[in-house]
Amino acid sequence: MMNPREILRRLFDAAIAAADPARCVPAHLPADDGGRLVVIGAGKASAAMARAVEEHWSGPLDGLVVTRYGHGVPCSRIEIVEAAHPVPDAAGEMAAQRILEKVQGLSASDRVLALISGGGSALLAAPAAGVTLAEKRALTAALLKCGAAIGEINCVRKHLSAIKGGRLAAAAWPAPVLTLAISDVPGDDPAVIASGPTVADPTTCAEALAILDRYGIAIDDGLRYRLAAGELETPKPGDPRLAASEFRLIASPRQMLEAAAEDARRLGLTPLILGDAIEGEARTVAEDMARQALASRGQKSCVLLSGGETTVTVRGNGRGGRNTEFLLALAQALAGAPGIHALAADTDGIDGSEDNAGAFIGPDSLQRAQALGLDAAAHLASNDAWGYFAGLDDLLVTGPTRTNVNDFRAILLA
Repeated sequence: MMNPREILRRLFDAAIAAADPARCVPAHLPADDGGRLVVIGAGKASAAMARAVEEHWSGPLDGLVVTRYGHGVPCSRIEIVEAAHPVPDAAGEMAAQRILEKVQGLSASDRVLALISGGGSALLAAPAAGVTLAEKRALTAALLKCGAAIGEINCVRKHLSAIKGGRLAAAAWPAPVLTLAISDVPGDDPAVIASGPTVADPTTCAEALAILDRYGIAIDDGLRYRLAAGELETPKPGDPRLAASEFRLIASPRQMLEAAAEDARRLGLTPLILGDAIEGEARTVAEDMARQALASRGQKSCVLLSGGETTVTVRGNGRGGRNTEFLLALAQALAGAPGIHALAADTDGIDGSEDNAGAFIGPDSLQRAQALGLDAAAHLASNDAWGYFAGLDDLLVTGPTRTNVNDFRAILLA
């Protein structure tokens, strides 16, 4: 019989399998009429998506996609470039410039296939004219640290970019662009996934500036003036250069939760999906879910499933991502309540910038930690959830999954 940790890991694996590019991409490819297809893309799943295209396309094919370091896979016709995430680097800047060059000068008889997934915002790092990579790096780091939501972060990113916010599709005009996207954002908004390089952007320079001011992030006077004057505006809905751009969502957080729920039923569990677009401070979400778990303790053999993207306002100098911080706060809130086990992990296999996807907790987590001299409150205060779970040997390490449908959380009531 499977133990609780094995059950939780199996449900996580079922969620990952539902978003596997090898499974999701083929059915959405355009008709292979023997004509040329230019493939471009960005994101943590983009290399695996490119390989799926190669395996199901016999006509002329070439292109370039950029993925995170360590997330590449071998391809023979599509070039795979690796770059930094979440803070961009020169490799991402160069890859984005080369992608722009590949789609420029095309005709209406050419076809462009864009493979887009979470992480693409950082990986498509070509700055707008007059904006430097150093500025983008500094602003990205500040936005990640302050607890801004992904939609807010990407609004700023789009207005500092030469390729995001619809600019990639505009550069490809008049060639038709088909985008296949794997969503990692709450609500699956095409304009937010990887900062929407092939779709119109409804946000404005004024909104980007307001976000920076809201979080107290300083920018130089020149950039402030350009945002205030609208000089860095993105293509908007109705822009004729985007008329031939089609967007298809091929995998989403909801789909991965439904796959996990289906597998839970096969194990004799009753699944309850709490939501696929849950946002908020990780420790606050944990406190809310602890209350739901404690209120549901009468339902034996039940599992509470959820997705979305929490945030962490970094105040300490510890190590850890939003999923381990969620679990540490959850363990504190549950206070060793019997029969409750949980897993929280990022479906790309990397929680924040660490080497783990997430971690596990059980009823004995706090007691075992105390015996090892690990203080949950102190680790949480210093944002050092990674150190806490590493000390317990309770980290979930999967390596890169080469997909990304955001956070996966499962709370098992055994």
